[in-house]
Amino acid sequence: MKKRKLNYRFHNPNTAETAANYLLKVLIEANTSKVEQAIQQSADRQIEEEQREHLV
Repeated sequence: MKKRKLNYRFHNPNTAETAANYLLKVLIEANTSKVEQAIQQSADRQIEEEQREHLV
């Protein structure tokens, strides 16, 4: 069975700047939890390293 290739077309009446700002907001919102998790993991590692240094 031959697979169909999906084709998407979007009609965007906005200016390029408006569209870019909208996409940026969507991407930021979609990745906020990932960024928060990465920051938390980095902070946790930093705390662990500082605790190890104080033990030595």
